[in-house]
Amino acid sequence: MRGRPVILLSLAANLVLAAGWFLSAREQAWRAGKMSHHELASPAQVKTNVVIRRQFFSWQEIETDDYPTYITNLRDIGCPEQTIRDIIIAEVNDLYAKKLATEIVTPEQQWWRAEPDTNIVRVASEKGRALEQERRELLTRLLGSSWESGDLVSLPRPSRPTILLDGAVLGTLPVEVKGSVQEIAARSQDRIEAYTEAQRKEGKPVDPAEVARLRVQTRLELARVLSPQQLEEYLLRYSQNASALRTNLAQLKHFNATPDEFRAVFRATDNFDQQLDTLAGATDPASAQQRAALLAQRENALKLSLGPARYAQYRLLQDPTYQIAYAAAQEADTPGAVGALFDINQASAQELARIRANTNLTAAQREMEAKKAELEQLKATAQALGQELPSEPPRPFKPPPAKTHVLANGESLSVLARLYGVDPSALRAANPNLNFDKLKAGDSITVPFNTLPSQGVPQ
Repeated sequence: MRGRPVILLSLAANLVLAAGWFLSAREQAWRAGKMSHHELASPAQVKTNVVIRRQFFSWQEIETDDYPTYITNLRDIGCPEQTIRDIIIAEVNDLYAKKLATEIVTPEQQWWRAEPDTNIVRVASEKGRALEQERRELLTRLLGSSWESGDLVSLPRPSRPTILLDGAVLGTLPVEVKGSVQEIAARSQDRIEAYTEAQRKEGKPVDPAEVARLRVQTRLELARVLSPQQLEEYLLRYSQNASALRTNLAQLKHFNATPDEFRAVFRATDNFDQQLDTLAGATDPASAQQRAALLAQRENALKLSLGPARYAQYRLLQDPTYQIAYAAAQEADTPGAVGALFDINQASAQELARIRANTNLTAAQREMEAKKAELEQLKATAQALGQELPSEPPRPFKPPPAKTHVLANGESLSVLARLYGVDPSALRAANPNLNFDKLKAGDSITVPFNTLPSQGVPQ
């Protein structure tokens, strides 16, 4: 176990006081030796019991992984109860801080994900609560139920938010190194905020290249206290370039980069991104040429890191049409059909664009042609996915247009009804302005669609 520095100082101070007390007791005993034999032999002599504590010991003799024994050892050397309480609380808090840093998988450890895994968040929260309960129960067993009222040291209570250093790589860092990393991160934030505020006060825009330079300074400081593996883990979590990469990949729906792919892409592109950041805002021809060269190199590095197949998918998924095709193929459990669906969607989009641009068609005609194109797309999509073709909707029944009959001599309402197979009432309804009781040759009569068998119309 290891006590906190402030606690060690407190303990050392108590030991100094104990040593002083012991030396004082020895001096008093020496003076007592000078007393006369008569005084020593006096029946009224008063004896004093002097308890001598160990004055010479090593800290290794006191420390132990067994907390009750540790507490007993501290008491044996005369350590005050408040100091014992402070030491034990600090030791237990340190123990559980390490457990929190190494035994829980937090969203920050999944640096390849743009959005946290909700299951990981839930499990981490439950595990955190369980460890906190264990910590409190252990301190209660060791120090009694009133330990909280005497908690003077406990865990650090920072005045500003700190970054999370946990997991297999960062969670095992020594306390001193974690403190250095937190200080570097805080200084980096302060530098960027101070620069931004200074620019604001002077009415000047923030220069992205200067911000990039400040971030490089932070990396150099981190490299002095972290190993290459630890530094990469930190950058994968908290660097601006890794954050931008997460955002970019998240926008490519259905790409779902694996941790190994994300790490490979970051390694391949991080150096180029840093150089591009230093050119941000530069508009001179030389900078533009350098930027173009860096972008080309970055793209080639990205291609090599992903491999031909995944790089091709990476590029295609930047097309919204391909994203739709990919989603449809995945939903239908036919991933091999994505290419065919992409071709169908492209052809349909081109056909719809041609129809809408055709000024020789009326608005109604364009709408009709667009519906036909969409129906063809649905049929082709169903066929590509191995699904049944969608049934065509039944066409609405349209009765034939009404006829006009010129009345001949001798024809009447009943004759017309028999000739055209139309109910007499239907004839009257179709000719509301005509008096069928006073028909005469030459009258024009509207004959609606027949509902009765026709008897034949005379030629």
